[in-house]
Amino acid sequence: MTVSSLALFIALIASLVLGQYANSTGNGTFTNPILDAVSADPWVIQHDGYYYLTYTTNDNITLLRSQSLTDWNTAEKKLLWQPPKGMNYSTDIWAPELHSIDGNWYVIFTADPNNDTPPPEVDMWCDFNCPAVFHRMYVLEGLGSDPWAAEFTYKAQLNTYDQFAIDGTYFRHSSGLYHIYSCWYRQYDAWPANLCITKMSNPWTVGSNFSERQILSIPTNPWEKTPYGRPFNDRLSSNEAPQQLTNPTTGQEFLIYSAARSDNRNYCLGQLELVGDDPMNVQDWRKKDDGCIFYQNAKEEAYGVGHASFTKSPDGKEDWIVYHGMRDPSNGWAARTIRAQRFEWNADGSPKFPRPGYGPYGVPSGQR
Repeated sequence: MTVSSLALFIALIASLVLGQYANSTGNGTFTNPILDAVSADPWVIQHDGYYYLTYTTNDNITLLRSQSLTDWNTAEKKLLWQPPKGMNYSTDIWAPELHSIDGNWYVIFTADPNNDTPPPEVDMWCDFNCPAVFHRMYVLEGLGSDPWAAEFTYKAQLNTYDQFAIDGTYFRHSSGLYHIYSCWYRQYDAWPANLCITKMSNPWTVGSNFSERQILSIPTNPWEKTPYGRPFNDRLSSNEAPQQLTNPTTGQEFLIYSAARSDNRNYCLGQLELVGDDPMNVQDWRKKDDGCIFYQNAKEEAYGVGHASFTKSPDGKEDWIVYHGMRDPSNGWAARTIRAQRFEWNADGSPKFPRPGYGPYGVPSGQR
């Protein structure tokens, strides 16, 4: 073989390899974060060729729209809802989620009336400082099939029995619709934050009474506490940000939640699996107690990874996790940005998450 022939052969092989790589990763690669601005608590939903993203802004609910899952810096953006002043839901708007239910759209979110600052006459009832004591769950409604065109209006406060409630989500099951959120045992407990479930009559009405409310998970494991393994004082030990995740092959239902303290390097994801038929029966849930299923990666300076949501690649062939994390944990909440990575499934049907990092990673399959 001549030198020129060899060069041509190498070039041909290289083009085939690169072409194969390009097909498997879409049109190239991306790096985290997928939104450069400081941002947290991402929720992504796919609908009619677009991805829609909401996240915590504190002041309002903003909706982003993009055909790309991995680049939100140039996405379309619109103000979905601005709260009026002087209401119980006017400040500290956290973790909004956009859901399509029965042909309409609903945004479920957390808010409070006074920028997380209760008066001393209330705070004195808590065993230790409890700034979040007035946080509750609320719902907006947008009529119609198109979330971008819908006009969203305030619908209702969800009944959490006049107790602390944050990071609520809808859990859909053949037996009905449920509200799962982060709760305290009692009104002035001031932590730990647990996972509670109630059954709903519709997307804005809780049907369960207080005695029917169930606590599904408590932060009792060392990795669910802050500092790690703290043997006393449950302040800011948390189970929060629950998200439903369904195995598309086996149909297994998981509840993926965040654990420990959200401004801390140890923030991570834990797992519950519904192994029975009744989401309101605590015994029908199985908790994975032996550690986080998605956690910090010091080698890549990826810390405090949590508050995830889940979606598919544009062609529906891949599963993706969208989450927030921080590079410098000493800056706490102000250091968080939104990231995305592909994940797979274990042999037992549970999610198999990658180590968090910055990439470059191949873009989702089918992404133009």
